[in-house]
Amino acid sequence: MSRGTTDFRQLFAEEAEGRLARLGRQLLELEVTGNDPELVASVFREAHTLKGAAAVVGFDDVATVAHALEELLEGVRSGAVSPSASLVDIALAGVDSLTGMVPRLLAGEDCSGDAAAIELRLRNWSPGDAGPEPPAAAGSIVVPEPQPAARADADAVSVPISRLDELVRLVGESAAANLRVGSLFRDRLEVDPATVPELRDLARILRELQERTMRTRMVPVSTITDQLQRAVRDLSRSLGKQVRWEVRGDDTELDRGVLQHLADPLLHLIRNAIDHGIESPAERLADDKDEWATVRLHAMQLGSEVIITVADDGRGIDLARVRERAAQEGHAVRDLSDDDALFLIFRSGLSTAETVTDISGRGVGLDVVRAAVDAARGRIEVRSEPGAGTEFRVIVPITLAVLPCLLVAAGGRQYALPMHSVTLIQGHHSDRAAHAGGRPLVWVGETAVPVTDLQEALGLGRAGTDAGPVLVVAGPTRRHAFRVDSLVGQRDVVIKGLGGVLPRVDLLVGASVEPDGSILLVLDGPGLIERARLDDLPAGVLAHSPDELPAGIARHTVLVVDDALTVRELQRSILERAGYAVQVASDGVEALAVLDRQPCELVLTDVEMPRMDGIALVTAIRARPDLANLPVIMLTSRASEADRQRGLDAGADGYIIKSAFDETGLLAAVERMLGTAP
Repeated sequence: MSRGTTDFRQLFAEEAEGRLARLGRQLLELEVTGNDPELVASVFREAHTLKGAAAVVGFDDVATVAHALEELLEGVRSGAVSPSASLVDIALAGVDSLTGMVPRLLAGEDCSGDAAAIELRLRNWSPGDAGPEPPAAAGSIVVPEPQPAARADADAVSVPISRLDELVRLVGESAAANLRVGSLFRDRLEVDPATVPELRDLARILRELQERTMRTRMVPVSTITDQLQRAVRDLSRSLGKQVRWEVRGDDTELDRGVLQHLADPLLHLIRNAIDHGIESPAERLADDKDEWATVRLHAMQLGSEVIITVADDGRGIDLARVRERAAQEGHAVRDLSDDDALFLIFRSGLSTAETVTDISGRGVGLDVVRAAVDAARGRIEVRSEPGAGTEFRVIVPITLAVLPCLLVAAGGRQYALPMHSVTLIQGHHSDRAAHAGGRPLVWVGETAVPVTDLQEALGLGRAGTDAGPVLVVAGPTRRHAFRVDSLVGQRDVVIKGLGGVLPRVDLLVGASVEPDGSILLVLDGPGLIERARLDDLPAGVLAHSPDELPAGIARHTVLVVDDALTVRELQRSILERAGYAVQVASDGVEALAVLDRQPCELVLTDVEMPRMDGIALVTAIRARPDLANLPVIMLTSRASEADRQRGLDAGADGYIIKSAFDETGLLAAVERMLGTAP
């Protein structure tokens, strides 16, 4: 085979990957929409083009199967047959076969036997056939390499991911070298680098280069949604259930490495939802539900994080059953709140299913989901309502290469903690400090959280004082507080792996090089919590009613107003973890009704909402004498100065941009408005 032929076959393989993915997506759409002439023509055209291109490069097996698929689709185009579920089944089987065949042919394998078998199945299909048994679902999801955005006036060039990784590394080292140069100016020449125009320009260019370089690794969530939709379709068909698939925000982008960590866990959550969360059509009708269930995936960016939710409207998680099974496994469940008990489903081997299938088991394998989210330096939250459904919320940093971090001092050294794992910061001598059974505690709302000196948790000996700031760190299933010597600051940290020199250390995310050449260790929140594990707190300490809380703990009420359920619930989760009572509303009209029923001390509102938007809501609040002094913070995606001024002119007291949103910043703004900052 000549070099030219090899090159053309490689180009065909790259083109075929996109065409086959598009063909599979269009077949799924065709099954839902029916005999749409434009869609049918597009599906037929994809198969026809694939057949011709395969013949040109000498992939005769691909051309043979594509031709059989084309003739099957010709029946739909002519109106002789309808795009039934069984036709889509056999057509998708042909697409699957071609998808697997192309890379094998490229590697020189003989695929003639497989090609003949699938060709025979395609040609022998008839409208009366039941079609092939749908597969349970793909065992794993492959995230393709990021591709440049195609434009009419620009060429797209495929670049191996390893080269992008090397580019990211070099840009990070350039930024670190620039910091060292600035340090030399300050220490040896006694010149502030910020006053040197050339250094300022270099720093600006390096920041922009770093941002652009990171963007080259970004891929949209839509990269995997086609495969997830296929899993929903095949699983529901094989289990005899009727399930709609809904996606929002699939244009949200995140680092390819992060998406790789999440692809299979998202698939597992969807398999769980359909197998054990969704009822049969008969059960749903008996419960006065629509016989068609819904599984939703919603992705969105908030600040430096991406939130991906997987929700279903099925039977929900049986919390009593979770407690029962956990007790049988030897877990202490008596003093756990419902929220904490719900997280027991992430324990290895704990299942509430009577029969565990080869597809999934509610609780079985969710420890794998938790581990994958841990690996992506994220966190997972779950909410469930009996009879109404379950929502899993996965929150991860956009990239693992650069993390916003809080810098702290402990034991005479500096460390960095990723901001997404720090949920609360309390100042020196906090009035929320307490002791139970001789152990230091801090109160977060109605929950007591144990405190450990960070210095001691890192194995550096006991700290000489207990008067430093306290950080509440959240892991996937529990929280723990750490006392530090002082807070140093906050900044983005370029994370470097520790390589093969050191074994994996659960306490560390990685490291970064400081301007003076020293190494800044980046700590892992969940790893710290595991290292600082203590005996269970005394019975009765973990939960109290508001009237029983220790003196000094205020139970402030915040109203969160946002039409996006994910954003609304995320803010509720953040605020409740920080000890606030939270009311929610989906628009301005509902918010005013809530304020009529129950007084609140702060309103946190979106701008763009149906019925009454945030601007109109603020105007209405300021017009009422009983609400005129109520603090209002706007949290919106509108980032222009004109929009900000419009919100402030309406009477808002604060304005937070969603793209700059982070948990610590939100809590700091709320504390400032309520006067609760330590």
